[in-house]
Amino acid sequence: MSKLDELIAELCPDGVEYKTLGEIAVDIFRGSGITRDQISSTGTPCVRYGELYTTYGIWFDTTVSFTDEASITNKKYFDHGDILFAITGESVEEIAKSSAYVGHEKCLAGGDIVVLKHTQNPKYLSYALATADAQNQKSKGKVKSKVVHSSVPAISKISIPLPSLPVQREIVRILDNFTELAAELAAELAAELAARKKQYKYYRNKLLTFGDEVPIGTLGTVASNLDSKRKPVTKGNREAGQYPYYGASGVVDFVSDYIFDGDYLLVSEDGANLLARVTPIAFSASGKIWVNNHAHVLEFKTYVERKFVEYYLNMIDLSRFISTAAQPKLTQENLNKIPVPVPPLEEQAHIVAILDRFDALCNDLSTGLPAEIEARRKQYEYYRDKLLTFKEKTP
Repeated sequence: MSKLDELIAELCPDGVEYKTLGEIAVDIFRGSGITRDQISSTGTPCVRYGELYTTYGIWFDTTVSFTDEASITNKKYFDHGDILFAITGESVEEIAKSSAYVGHEKCLAGGDIVVLKHTQNPKYLSYALATADAQNQKSKGKVKSKVVHSSVPAISKISIPLPSLPVQREIVRILDNFTELAAELAAELAAELAARKKQYKYYRNKLLTFGDEVPIGTLGTVASNLDSKRKPVTKGNREAGQYPYYGASGVVDFVSDYIFDGDYLLVSEDGANLLARVTPIAFSASGKIWVNNHAHVLEFKTYVERKFVEYYLNMIDLSRFISTAAQPKLTQENLNKIPVPVPPLEEQAHIVAILDRFDALCNDLSTGLPAEIEARRKQYEYYRDKLLTFKEKTP
């Protein structure tokens, strides 16, 4: 029997009470607005609500932001052990994300933050408030929109299990260790993924760099351009459906009709990604699809030729073929001029096979390292939620 089992058997033999945060609270209140202009590199530590989504995890002991408290008219402070909730966000699924402050400086809470003061173990409360059950309560009744809101009354109604303090401390010890191990593993996997991506780029560049012995064609000669068949989807015929609707950066919607049926290489015609390379410029599209006027449509004789050109276009610098107008654009005329090496089909097939394996390892969420990272995250969440699920004590 583990120490936790012994503590539960001794201190909670009949189950664990579930209490609302309103019952737990010594005080619960909203913070007060701190503008971006009032943030500085020194001064009184402070937290703005967006940082709870982007910066802080289960707990934090130092802040990334500071302010001159003399410039804040309605000061709202939080201290060691307080729980902070972000009550404004962009996602129903993440609304009211919370974090425990375990530092020892007095800090200022920004607007759209709710501060919970209590006498429990702060890390335990934060772990309990991160479970799927607690998050479901946080998002209950919220409507998906551009901005999602919660409130002090909504936060106060959240119910969590509240075992005795020795049980809370033991759960925190276990989860802190588990969190540290999970973070170390995630960092190792992320480093491995970064190394594989670097390796992939090295071999891609090496495999797709040719000498004078390989003939050079143009994209206009190695592919058939089907741009004339494209159609924008208008409001009148843009009905929701099963067919992918492609634009400059990939699938943007699903519609009830299609234009193309086959295997194609789509190349961005305009958009920020042309110069920034935020997403691949060239990407494959197969089956029944609709393509608007923001992506060129190229057809090849074989899968090998299509993938070979896709890998090549996503490697080379295309800036000299892109207009530098207010809206960067790769015209069909310039697209057709892009030089493309044309090694024998057997050599193309060898190169594509190697790069396909690298691509799957780096990017395929079902087989690659990203899937391993996601699996470890889900494993952690499963054991955390299981550890924080108790038999409820009956009155």
